[in-house]
Amino acid sequence: MRAVVLPTLIVQTVFLQATIRSVNVAAMATAKVIDSHLHVWANQQESQTFPYTQAPPEELQDRASTAELLQQMDQNGIDGALIVQPINHKYDHSYVLEATQTHPNRLKGMLLHDPSLNEHDAVQQLENLALKGFVGVRFNPYLWPKMDDDKWSPMSEGAGLAVYKRCAELRMPVGVMCFQGLDLHYDDIVALLQKSPETVLVLDHFAFTSVVDKPENFEKLLALAQYNNVHVKISALFRLGDESPSFERVRTERFLPLLKAYGADRLLYGSDFPFVLEQKEAYGMVNVVSSWIENETEKAQIMGGTAEKLFGPWGYAIG
Repeated sequence: MRAVVLPTLIVQTVFLQATIRSVNVAAMATAKVIDSHLHVWANQQESQTFPYTQAPPEELQDRASTAELLQQMDQNGIDGALIVQPINHKYDHSYVLEATQTHPNRLKGMLLHDPSLNEHDAVQQLENLALKGFVGVRFNPYLWPKMDDDKWSPMSEGAGLAVYKRCAELRMPVGVMCFQGLDLHYDDIVALLQKSPETVLVLDHFAFTSVVDKPENFEKLLALAQYNNVHVKISALFRLGDESPSFERVRTERFLPLLKAYGADRLLYGSDFPFVLEQKEAYGMVNVVSSWIENETEKAQIMGGTAEKLFGPWGYAIG
């Protein structure tokens, strides 16, 4: 009997969350500014309670706490944020969970999938964290077993695929980080898209399509626009190798073509806090991206509307 009750509870609870997410964002009275990509981790004092799995950069150790994030959000007019589980706490989601449960109107969480789990345990972990309020899943392909110098076990098989498919049922987007290049994971991503067309897939940081090398990677990113469930984060501008003022090359060579190919309703702003603090624009990077968008409707979508479409409205506390 218990084996039936738990899945039913999950479906009912997540259905409520998904219903709230399906609100017509365009009809909302006030457009929000949402940071769709950032990390928080315990500062040195908090790490006594929330220990690190991997030590954060020393210069940022005490600049990425929940309190520091909220201060930056207040100073820069950010209404809400999606916290992506940091590698520093790896699969221990307790710090992010405390942040989202303490500040449910402003913060949501994206969990980190553990590729070492079997299918049953991986899906169970997903469901347990979904019940606690997490609204998305991150796939870090470099956590899968390495098969060769530039090849890892596929995300699109086994437990990874089971979680990916379950995310469609739970209406939880899956974010993919192609840190070492989209070309290394393109076929695997296409396999995911073809095996579960209903799952929403979000590519972090322009899919790491640098403006200084491998131009074919950006062509691959444009090609993925044919899949209507693919979205792209306009985030971490500083990771694309652009040294021009105000990231002009990112604007003209990446953002504008993506806007044409995907449309504003499939693009979403993110800062990559706390790493953005090392840039001269710091957390005010939001103003750089906002200045790129002349159309007010498109600006409302990219700067917050798309995030609310995917992850639910901020300012509404569930439970």
